[in-house]
Order: sequence, then C-alpha cells, then structure tokens
Amino acid sequence: MVTRRVDGGDDAGTNMRYCGSMRSDVAIIAITLTAWALLGGGCSVAPAISCAQGERSSVTETLYFGRATPTGVVSDEDWSAFLREVVTPRFPAGLTSWQAVGQWQAANGSLIREDSFVVNLVHPPGGSADADVVTIVSEYKRRFQQEAVLRVRGNGCASL
Repeated sequence: MVTRRVDGGDDAGTNMRYCGSMRSDVAIIAITLTAWALLGGGCSVAPAISCAQGERSSVTETLYFGRATPTGVVSDEDWSAFLREVVTPRFPAGLTSWQAVGQWQAANGSLIREDSFVVNLVHPPGGSADADVVTIVSEYKRRFQQEAVLRVRGNGCASL
C-alpha cells in the first residue's frame, strides 16, 4: 500500500500522520469527475418544453447593463447609439429595452445601487444568437469600461 504524508513534514518529525492510499484518492477523484460529467458539469438541464399549437420554441435572454463607468455614467445618447449600432443589427426582428435600478452587495458587505439598462431578447434556439449576445456583452464592456454584464437565459414558447 502506498501512503502519503498529510502533515507536510519530513519523516524525521514526531507528529506524522498518514492516511489512505493514493490509489483510493485517484478512485474518489475519478468517481467525482464521472458524476460531475453525467450531471451536466454542474449545470442543470432544463426539461424539454412542449409548446402549444401556434407557439414556437424560443430562448429568452435578459441582459442587465450597468450605467456607472470609471469616468461617469453611460448617457441616454450613448445607450441609444449602442442599441442602434450593436444590438439592433444583431436582432433586427425586435427587442425590448428599459431603464432600471439594480443593487448588489460589495465584498465589504455594503449595498451598492446602480442605474441600469435592461434588454430582453426572444429568439429561436440555435443559429448565431448565442455568438451575437456574446458580442453585444463584450462590446458593452469594452466601450463603457464595464467589468460585467448580467445575462439570464431561459427556454420557453412564443407566439405573436
């Protein structure tokens, strides 16, 4: 049986402790990784949605864009230009946008409030939509020096 030190000392120390075999550690890691892979890598898989007659399977994306920047705020004019130049060309079929006030907890525990823009997109699954959303998020972060944009996705059914 191969054993390993768990106290970090050398064999001359008097407070040595050994545990298990390396072989069992490898087996535990293998079982954990296999379970993780079978369970979707930590992400839950949404059950298939059955749409009613006249509805189509759709993906709903809600994006939250903070307005605060290192030099001020994203103006209404800057936001309109961003929608016109970046978002609308990628989703010409339509979108909904509104202003909101969000809040989040900083590392020190204080509550931070920030004005935001929210965009809701509804599109068919697949195609270039995912890459288009990634591009929108990346461009907003670059253009307005943002650390993050919150993206929430869901599956559903849509009809007009």
